[in-house]
Amino acid sequence: MRRHGFARRLLTIHLPVALIVLLAIGPFLWMILTSLTPSARIAASGVSVSPAGWSADNYLRLLRQTSFLGNMGHSLIVALGTVAVGLTVSVTAAYAFSRFRFRGRRLLMLQFLLVNMFPVVLLILPLFILMRKLGLLDTHLALILANSTVAIPFAVWMLRSYVGAIPKSLDEAAMIDGCSRLAALRRVVLPLALPGIISTGIYIFITAWNEYLYALTLGGRNVRTVTVAIQTLIGEYQIEWGLLAAGGVVGALPVTILFLLVQRRLVGGLTQGAVKG
Repeated sequence: MRRHGFARRLLTIHLPVALIVLLAIGPFLWMILTSLTPSARIAASGVSVSPAGWSADNYLRLLRQTSFLGNMGHSLIVALGTVAVGLTVSVTAAYAFSRFRFRGRRLLMLQFLLVNMFPVVLLILPLFILMRKLGLLDTHLALILANSTVAIPFAVWMLRSYVGAIPKSLDEAAMIDGCSRLAALRRVVLPLALPGIISTGIYIFITAWNEYLYALTLGGRNVRTVTVAIQTLIGEYQIEWGLLAAGGVVGALPVTILFLLVQRRLVGGLTQGAVKG
């Protein structure tokens, strides 16, 4: 009976799960193998799966012959700026929505939700015209503001649940002791909502780092993020797959490491924020 049960679990659970995991991580493993295979070997015999045919040549060429490190710096500036703008606006907005009752409150919250329902491509043309009139094209500020249009609605919904779970009596006690409304927010609410703020900030950072459409449309030669830089590695007449794969690995490495370091806090924070307070 035990053998029959094990065989049944193997066929119905373990093998299907292993197949799904293989399908999920297979492309990433193939990209890593491609990045480790010299371009000449790829053209001659394909990707090498043996360590004997691996080399760091593609990574050395990527760092020496291209401006990829500078592009990563641009992505870092845009991602951190989006986190700063998104959290600054969303924390105060979430506090207002959770603490005050005013006319149009539900309508405004519904509008925040509707923004996330529209494809990002629909906002590119209006944002391009707006940034051009303001003279912000090909600047970090343009990409930060554009990414914030997507980050702020999500952050407001998440942080509203966190702030709403904090008793109002704590705010009132702080104000009775002499704090203003902003001082109560800074000294009482923010420390208690810090896990949610960190989780939301990490999500905003990862989203802004991986964003492509805004970076392609609103950026240029002066501000070129990692995602656009990887696309420029595709030549007009040929594609150096090894160099392209190396760019993909290096570009994904920072957010991958960040996610591995904070995955428990991120998943737990997003789960708690999804619960209505």
